[in-house]
Amino acid sequence: MLPATTNAEYNGPVVSAWFLTLMAVLTIVPGCIHTFLPDGGAGVIAGRDLSVNGGTIVRLFAWAGTTQIVWGILLMLISLRYRNFVTLALGLLFLERCIHTWNMWGPKGQADGHMPPEAYTTLVLVPLLAIFFLLSLRRRTEGANPND
Repeated sequence: MLPATTNAEYNGPVVSAWFLTLMAVLTIVPGCIHTFLPDGGAGVIAGRDLSVNGGTIVRLFAWAGTTQIVWGILLMLISLRYRNFVTLALGLLFLERCIHTWNMWGPKGQADGHMPPEAYTTLVLVPLLAIFFLLSLRRRTEGANPND
């Protein structure tokens, strides 16, 4: 099911690949919380009122969590086995987090002013993703081991 590794083809710094591994974990863990926690984390973590349309909110969290788990697995595969896609994955993550930030802090933001923990995490991740994306564009020096 998995083709041969492409790590030898990746010419960027390995630190970007390891950062992508961290991002994979930071995607899979919340995905599991949203999918498997009884309230999807909407009440106990995000502090949302589930007394009105609670079932719909929990189902939406579970749907988002399922997507996060699958996306996180793909990020993990890229970071550990198919590193020639690291730059693309970091670029897409950066785009995703920029859109998240716009949705949370822009005009569509929380009407009640309450922000879930993800809103603050995303503010930190956007500049970090930009840094590691830009780093991944740099080419390794000749003779450097692609797996270091």
